Amino acid sequence: MTHPLVHMTHTPATHTLTDIGHTLGTNVLAANTPAGSALFTTVHHALALFFLGMGLYGLAAPARLVRPFGIRLEGATARTEVRAVYGGFGVAMAALLGWAAADPADALRRGAVLAVAVALLGMAGGRLAARLAEPPGSWYPSWFYCGVEVCGGGVLLATVIATAPVPAT
Repeated sequence: MTHPLVHMTHTPATHTLTDIGHTLGTNVLAANTPAGSALFTTVHHALALFFLGMGLYGLAAPARLVRPFGIRLEGATARTEVRAVYGGFGVAMAALLGWAAADPADALRRGAVLAVAVALLGMAGGRLAARLAEPPGSWYPSWFYCGVEVCGGGVLLATVIATAPVPAT
């Protein structure tokens, strides 16, 4: 059976994580259908818009962006750091997801989406590690954004797994 998005042959008898993901992708998420492909593209665009908004806000108003976290930016060096980490990173992730969604058959698409998924899950992991060191005082903003990161990273990871090629046996 050939998967139209990855153009590789597979057999359902292979019981690997990739096969499970591929089975989910073709049967549940319908990654190999126009509707499934459109769903994945829509998810990628939505997360790209989120990153773009965060990035542009971070570039334009770094002090306002980090204010909910109790961070005060005391000078140009601090504002530059927030512009780089939140602004530049956000815009770059938006561009990467936008590029991946624009050409879903591109060979580099899965790697680009995987990179963004791992970045999001890494941020969530950092929040969980911070929870062990010293719990944040309130649910918002730390746990809210942890949820956004886990959901966003999880959905992106699911799209990578669901469209993974399964080796022929």
